[in-house]
Amino acid sequence: MNSYLVTGSAGFVGSHLAKALLARGEQVLGVDNLNDYYSVQLKRDRLGQLTSLPNFSFEKLELADREATRSLFQRHSFSIVLHMAAQAGVRYSLENPHAYVDSNLVAFVNVLEGCREATVKHLVYASSSSVYGANEKVPFSVSDPVDHPVSLYAATKKANELMAHVYSHLYELPTTGLRFFTVYGPWGRPDMALYKFTDAITQDRPIDVYNHGNMRRDFTYIDDIVEGVLRVAEQIPEANTGENPDDRGSCSFPGFSRAAYRVYNIGNHQPVELEHLISILETCLGKKAKKNYLPMQPGDVPETYADIGTLRTAVGFCPNTPIEVGVGRFVEWYQQYHRKIQALP
Repeated sequence: MNSYLVTGSAGFVGSHLAKALLARGEQVLGVDNLNDYYSVQLKRDRLGQLTSLPNFSFEKLELADREATRSLFQRHSFSIVLHMAAQAGVRYSLENPHAYVDSNLVAFVNVLEGCREATVKHLVYASSSSVYGANEKVPFSVSDPVDHPVSLYAATKKANELMAHVYSHLYELPTTGLRFFTVYGPWGRPDMALYKFTDAITQDRPIDVYNHGNMRRDFTYIDDIVEGVLRVAEQIPEANTGENPDDRGSCSFPGFSRAAYRVYNIGNHQPVELEHLISILETCLGKKAKKNYLPMQPGDVPETYADIGTLRTAVGFCPNTPIEVGVGRFVEWYQQYHRKIQALP
């Protein structure tokens, strides 16, 4: 049995990962700072699903606190670290840039240092499709340059990949970065489009549709993300020191390296028109949306589309949940969850 640290365990992806690990009998320590970027109650409710399960423990912790993070790694022994904690959101980075520096840069180097000192077997961390920024070639491939981010959030995620490479190269710490593509599903974040649209349509409020609806996103269902992360976690990268390394080990290809370092896309490989997502949601809710068409927002991109060839080769897995199925499951969860909230005294 491995011992796992899951950071951001009260978050969307982190809580699902912790639950899946516990279901297969692993030992999991979850940490989260429970910040108020969105509903703290939602975070506590996610945690509530975990705290009653065997082999789970939780610590409220600020990973940007150097001494607290060092103490965490000194007090516990982890085989694998799944670092999902981060300040999320593209648009919020325009309002509160310092939150991204603290949570995505300072905290990340503290985690890297903790893993280095504790000789962790594998650090798997959440990157983002946002790193592709102004790239116009689709689908986005990990062999593409990612030198033109269009938001501070994206820049911090690219910085994470660079920082991880340094630790893989200098200290032989195996690291894998996962570029998530628009994750959605039950227990999702309220700042994401699907949650916001569902909330607004349910309450007869108009929804804001950016770029006048001319947007495509590679929506990836949460269960597919979890399956991909757990498969990758077991695939510990090794340094490639051969004379004629293949593409995966060559420094000539962005996203690859001779070091024990990997980066993969995790996306559904099927971009969905924003208007199509809205129509699916209308069908699930049995209600038409009132649309407020707006221009493109700063930091946004018109399309995301994942090339998942390297992920398929490495771990034999491709996300494949149809958008109709995933949205239906989200709406079912949303309605049940909000009925429980409304029933509380």
